[in-house]
Amino acid sequence: MSENHDDEGVVRRDRFSGGPARGFMSSLAADERIFAADLAVDRAHVVMLAEQGIVDEATAGEILSALDAVEAEGHAALPDGEDVHEAIETAVIERIGPDGGKMHTARSRNDEVATCIRYRLREDLLSAVEATLALRESLVEAAEAEAETVMPGYTHLQPAQPTTVAHYLLSYEAAFARDTARLVDAYDRTNRSPLGAAAFAGTPFDVDREKTADLLGFDGVLRNSMDASSARDFLLESASALATHATTLSGLAEDLVLFSNKGFVELSDDYSSTSSIMPQKVNPDTLELVRAVAGDAASGVSGLLTTLKGLPRAYNRDLQRATPHAWETVDIVSEATAVAAGAVSSATWPAETLESAAGEGFSTATGVADALAMAGLPFRTAHEVVAAAAERGGDGTPDLATLDASAEDVLDASLFEYVSRSDVEQALDPVASVESRDSAGGPAPAAVAAQLDEASTDLDSHREALAERREALDSASERLAADVEVMSRD
Repeated sequence: MSENHDDEGVVRRDRFSGGPARGFMSSLAADERIFAADLAVDRAHVVMLAEQGIVDEATAGEILSALDAVEAEGHAALPDGEDVHEAIETAVIERIGPDGGKMHTARSRNDEVATCIRYRLREDLLSAVEATLALRESLVEAAEAEAETVMPGYTHLQPAQPTTVAHYLLSYEAAFARDTARLVDAYDRTNRSPLGAAAFAGTPFDVDREKTADLLGFDGVLRNSMDASSARDFLLESASALATHATTLSGLAEDLVLFSNKGFVELSDDYSSTSSIMPQKVNPDTLELVRAVAGDAASGVSGLLTTLKGLPRAYNRDLQRATPHAWETVDIVSEATAVAAGAVSSATWPAETLESAAGEGFSTATGVADALAMAGLPFRTAHEVVAAAAERGGDGTPDLATLDASAEDVLDASLFEYVSRSDVEQALDPVASVESRDSAGGPAPAAVAAQLDEASTDLDSHREALAERREALDSASERLAADVEVMSRD
């Protein structure tokens, strides 16, 4: 290759350097996201080539110095190219001459880009994990503060049974804990190195794939070279985990919007807005946007599935269009998670309003039926007694006389032959009803205390998992920097 060339002819021959399709094919602007990843991959690959004797150390040192210069000038200074990989190689060749092209020995852009995407995505996944931990911490802290705050519970948006704010919040913490676990799993499958697979059929050079994987912080290599270069299921798994998390977020946001409307929760002004024309309005706008992010995430998964569906094996250029779906999904879901965490941590739960609404719609009916069943009546019969009382009582909670009359109709006996008046009064009281529901996972303060302990333990475990993975990446970065320094100095 001659040293006298235009930018587009350095890596691609002139036959492939022009025409209206060049701009359509280029991903250079979008590749700014993986600029740092590509530099790291280049450095690890060059160090390995030198250690294996594939490229002499002097040339490797020149390439590494040129890469330092490219990094210092930044992505914006790169020459034109189809993508960041080509542009960086071109920039290196422009600095040191044709020997700069030796940096591409024993690899293809196929395994290079696959490695860069994994390298960057794993950082984004760890940030997403961190965001879920912050949200879970805010839910646990709020639950601890509201462990005895009774509130109405709903099914089908109808009053169902009394519960507590803590029990409600911990229901979401438990779901978000599973979301965290899915993201960690996605990280672990993303964190495998394709580098050294070349185009798809490996290379005749004596490369050390384990070495580059170690320098880049990967947990190992993908064993089949064809799979390594072409696989994008890690993108789909990551986007799916994020979309599942966004769906959980959407449910929390919807609840808080509805509760805000009923006066059951007061959102901070930082997470609300007013109308442009109606000054009395306080709108939960940020949570409405959080709710909508589930649609964005679902579209990312759909875009990936549609792009990947039916592709023939090994590399196809369609894959260039797959990656942006993952970037957009991880960005918007992580941002929405942070917003939800802030909304939860700054919200106020009005105890008197909640307690007064907790018994609406005869929400303690199940408690009365349970009391009858505990006295020996078949639950289905007890259910019939209480259902008849609900019909007699209209929209409100029936009094003792109404309950007794219904028992006479169904049982041909007084209600109080089975249960005492005080037991029925207790069952009808929302606070007492909640306190009685002390089974594992229930809303009673003692049961909630156990859930809080479990949530804290799970949080600690996931914090440790996050820290371990970040420390592993930091250690790999230090190893790579040390090897590069030695080779550049020599």
